[in-house]
Amino acid sequence: MEQLTNTSNYNGALQKPTGSGFAATSTSTDVMKGMDLTGKTAIVTGGYAGIGLETVSQLAAAGAKVIVPARDRNKAAKNLAGIGQVTIAVMDLMDPVSIDAFAAQFLATGSPLHLLINNAGIMWVPLQRDARGYESQLATNHLGHFQLTARLWPALKKARGARVVNVSSYGHQIAPFNFEDPNFEHREYETLSAYGQSKTANNLFAVELDHRGQASGVRAYSLHPGSVNGTDLGRDAPIALFQQMGMFDADGNIFPEVAKKLKTIPQGAATTLWCATSSLLKNIGGVYCENADVAEPDLGNIEHQYNEPLTLRGVMPYSVSAENAKKLWTLSEELTGLTFTAD
Repeated sequence: MEQLTNTSNYNGALQKPTGSGFAATSTSTDVMKGMDLTGKTAIVTGGYAGIGLETVSQLAAAGAKVIVPARDRNKAAKNLAGIGQVTIAVMDLMDPVSIDAFAAQFLATGSPLHLLINNAGIMWVPLQRDARGYESQLATNHLGHFQLTARLWPALKKARGARVVNVSSYGHQIAPFNFEDPNFEHREYETLSAYGQSKTANNLFAVELDHRGQASGVRAYSLHPGSVNGTDLGRDAPIALFQQMGMFDADGNIFPEVAKKLKTIPQGAATTLWCATSSLLKNIGGVYCENADVAEPDLGNIEHQYNEPLTLRGVMPYSVSAENAKKLWTLSEELTGLTFTAD
């Protein structure tokens, strides 16, 4: 059996809170107070809306040079107007050719990459497939980011201390990864299951990437930003889904008492930024985080209620499993046609 190092989060070995001093109400400004990122370069996918935009704004304010790959360049330019040190480039996570082109353009600059924030994502969409026939939530949320990380690996290594941050979700608790039929070719499509397995994939990718990459000075993290008000992530979801979860009333309006409990966008971006910058994580990687700290494992000891967002916490053992992390890496290489050695 493979020897597990004490710096690996295989099977959740490092899943315990650090006592960061932050909480669910902590904001991006709280986390970034006094942070100086002058001379650092970051790439933030989906960095022109919601918590991604807040992440970019805070990184740039701390002195980092930030590149935002965008499917919709005009929307990105409009939303990012007025933020200094930001460059926009075209990329679509559903289009492997565009991912390769974006990465090649960045590598040609010779710049090290200190932070890769895999923030972009889609949620609860109808069945859609990319040109390869892959289900869209898996293709966008995981496979596109796997390919992007692989292509940018030389620049991440060059930074001598880079971090890769995968914005996951409590939604990983909806479904484990289905290795037999990840693209819903032999089972009925269920958008929540598709979303859940894509978020489980984000966690498993962080576990294995950190295990493989730490020898090259690259650490990886995944996180739940919290239930955040004001993002457009659920724009394609039928209202019935939110009603089913007890969040919306019969007329399709969010219950005011639920809305009050949701995080603001600055609170939602706090954990991403904590994972990207906290000195407490200097020797810890592969962990799933929430509320600007490392999350505890969910061993059936946490009662979850969708209308009580603070109860939506904890990480499922299947999403930090060493066996699943290795299997997903191999499958991701097969599906993308890449060999990603990460050493």
